[in-house]
Amino acid sequence: MKKVLIYSRTGCHLCEIAIDQINSVRNEKNFQVEIKLIDGSHDLEEKYGEQVPVIFIDEKIHDYWRVDIERFIKDINT
Repeated sequence: MKKVLIYSRTGCHLCEIAIDQINSVRNEKNFQVEIKLIDGSHDLEEKYGEQVPVIFIDEKIHDYWRVDIERFIKDINT
């Protein structure tokens, strides 16, 4: 089963949209989702602070800021 990790931060509107889009295809495409807030983590804030949401599929960066849902589905299926 594929694993999706989303780095997010509290109050991030783009993060909420990306999470909703990913969750909308979650049951159909059968993958796990973990959401990790970067708030309070100096290392993660330094690395991803202005790029959230950052979406990983199986530990590989897939997207920053927005989700291209068609490309996401294609990548989740491969």
